[in-house]
Amino acid sequence: MTTPTPPSLSSSPSAPAGAGERVLCAMSGGVDSSVTASLLKEQGYQVIGAMMRFWPDDKRVDTFDTCCSPDAAYEARRVAEQVGVPFYLLDYREQFQRHIVGPFLDEYARGRTPNPCVNCNTKVKFDELVKKAKMLGCRYVATGHYVKRVENARGEVEFWRGDDPRKDQTYFLWGTPRDALPYILFPVGELEKPRVREIAEERGLLTARKPESQNICFVPGKVQDFVAEHLPQAQGFIREIASGEVVGEHLGTQFYTLGQKKGLGLYQSHVVRHVVHLDPATNTVWVGDYDDCLWSGLNASAANYLMDLADLPRELDVQVRYRTKPVKARVIRADEHGFELEFMEPQFAVAPGQSAVLYDGPRLLGGGLIEDHTRELPPLKPAPKRPRSAVE
Repeated sequence: MTTPTPPSLSSSPSAPAGAGERVLCAMSGGVDSSVTASLLKEQGYQVIGAMMRFWPDDKRVDTFDTCCSPDAAYEARRVAEQVGVPFYLLDYREQFQRHIVGPFLDEYARGRTPNPCVNCNTKVKFDELVKKAKMLGCRYVATGHYVKRVENARGEVEFWRGDDPRKDQTYFLWGTPRDALPYILFPVGELEKPRVREIAEERGLLTARKPESQNICFVPGKVQDFVAEHLPQAQGFIREIASGEVVGEHLGTQFYTLGQKKGLGLYQSHVVRHVVHLDPATNTVWVGDYDDCLWSGLNASAANYLMDLADLPRELDVQVRYRTKPVKARVIRADEHGFELEFMEPQFAVAPGQSAVLYDGPRLLGGGLIEDHTRELPPLKPAPKRPRSAVE
């Protein structure tokens, strides 16, 4: 595996050639995007601040509260005034419902575990917003992501992990169209979060101490409650993967995730089992022991590459969850549709619907959506005549 030469770093984020150009800065009402707008203005860009409106007119309580909210829009507008740039609120409600909320529920109905933040960045922020920037005569789009924009020796733009390992957000950007890379700026990518807050304090930005958003913006409370409200419950059986025997009952495969071992509703609650496979077609939750959850590799669909496919390393790093470390893997197959990887060491409970994100050291190479195992299931044994309900 080859590791790219790191860029030269300075005490402040470096600006690509083209300072003085018009840039559309995505502002969320948070400290990261506020500092992004301020730094760009200081670097000589013609900055236009914009916030994408996602919340519906009938916004529910506890949704869109920390980010992407009416209050956040007000704060973003005030920061734009502080920085001295124009500000626009852009209506993307319809696109958000179509690209984010609808597919989120569809994936759970299919027995998969989606990541809506990946979809939001891919389908909305770096697709719809880039189009809007062109309409406004902007050369660049800028965001407050903790991602580094690096130009290689050939003058090509690459995305690298941000310098703050606790905040790196490259995982969410694997779906960015490759031809959009030269037109995206990340002014805080070379900074650590505490320094970003210091910059905001130094400039008197009102968002300097604003807390970060943690939850899925459109989900009030727990994800399971949101799913239960929108997808019908259907009682089914929990079966042992080794034998096909019924060992419990459930109210819908959408309420389970791979690797889960708590709250399974097993007849023998003292037995330790993990969810191994979800089959909505037969409304079956399959469980087994820890080893049954180990994956030797994965197949991914809907692939997107931020480099020439012919240059994809045969051995690379892959990250299968946002909060986990990347692991070593061999590329068995890779084409424009998807790829197949073999892990150097088996991985636990790799979840279909999540992203498999590819790296060469700190460089983001692309990614795809994880597909389920094609495994042979045992015959379905008859259920007990009068099984005890798992919900009693």
